[in-house]
Amino acid sequence: MAALLDIRRRIRSVKSTQQITRAMKMVAAARLRRAQDHIFRARPYANQMLTLLSSLAARTAQRAHPLLAERPIERQLLVLVTADRGLCGAFNTNLIRAAHHYLDEHRDKDISVVAVGRKGRDYFQRRPVKLIGEHINLFGRLKFAQAQPISKQIIDLYTEGKVDAVDFLYNEFKSIMTQRLMVERYLPIKPIEPATGESLIDYLYEQPAEEIFAVLLPRYVESEVYRALLESQAAELAAKMTAMDAATNNAADIIDSLTLHMNRVRQAAITREIIEVVSGAAAT
Repeated sequence: MAALLDIRRRIRSVKSTQQITRAMKMVAAARLRRAQDHIFRARPYANQMLTLLSSLAARTAQRAHPLLAERPIERQLLVLVTADRGLCGAFNTNLIRAAHHYLDEHRDKDISVVAVGRKGRDYFQRRPVKLIGEHINLFGRLKFAQAQPISKQIIDLYTEGKVDAVDFLYNEFKSIMTQRLMVERYLPIKPIEPATGESLIDYLYEQPAEEIFAVLLPRYVESEVYRALLESQAAELAAKMTAMDAATNNAADIIDSLTLHMNRVRQAAITREIIEVVSGAAAT
């Protein structure tokens, strides 16, 4: 009977875990729908902003604004966007592995890291990496205002000449089952390349170009940072939804296996008791 009690206790424990994983999957699915809506609204704006500024960068002297200045790349900044929590499969592990690959690939450069998300921050705090900034607990209620401190730090580092390039490493949301690791260079802005035989004619500016760039370029950085955070949030929720669905299915398989084992143990106990009764009756 002790074995049966242990098995029943374990079945109850697994059922409780299954209820938790099912609830977490439903919560992630509900949040994912809202995150998808935010992404679909943010992507067109960010893409058009990048197209416009790439065109402007090709037509304008680099001295028009510090964020347009291209320098020999000796100091690079990596902004690593991870999650604040786990239970999302290999989401954080893949990002940290990609960050290690990035650091190895650019070991001849002076690399600084800004960690967005608790998992990346906790990991690189214990490693010999130049961690110069951290931004955690953003993804519970992600707003545009939360991207602005990150953008300001990036802009200040670049305009002051402390870094010569800014790269973002994050997970881009493709679908519920697919997230793609992305390494994108946000600064300096890469000018568009004119087609063969095409000459780029500068725009006519109603206001001085410096004033326009002073407004557009910081807004570009803010929109790109916000888009990366939205992509990462949706990718994390999709990974969590997939992981919790797999955990729920695995719990069901364990429950079935334990139930079958319990029935066999109980049947063996009943058979043994019947044999003992029959043997006792025959002995008398």
